[in-house]
This record gives sequence, structure tokens and C-alpha cells, in this order.
Amino acid sequence: MNGMSDVRLTLHSQELEAAQGRAMSAPAGDRWSLFWHRRHTRKALLNLTREQLQDIGLTAEQARQEGLKPFWRD
Repeated sequence: MNGMSDVRLTLHSQELEAAQGRAMSAPAGDRWSLFWHRRHTRKALLNLTREQLQDIGLTAEQARQEGLKPFWRD
């Protein structure tokens, strides 16, 4: 990864953690929204090309591992 990708991924992961913390203390409907978002984005990772993965700083193996995680897991 280059420096810019590292910064983007770090900031994005911090945003996701903050959103998840809010969602887990929120009503059940908000939790389902979080689960749906995870499912949707993880499945999208499985369809990215090698070039697209390179742009976001992930290897095909990293994308596969994340994409195959169940929606209820962090």
C-alpha cells in the first residue's frame, strides 16, 4: 500500500468503527441497516477487478477473506 491508501483505509476504518458503536447501541432496526450494509459491501468486494482492488490497497486474498465473512461479524 502507498501512504495515501493507508491514510484513507485508516480513516475509513475509524468511521466504520464509530458507526458500528452507534448502531450496536441503537434500536434493532439500525442494527439491521448495519448488517445489510456489511452484506452488500462485502459481496461487492468479491466482484472487484484486480485493478480496482489495487486502487483501494487490497489484495485479492484480503478482499476474498472480507467478502466471505458473514454479515454479523466485524
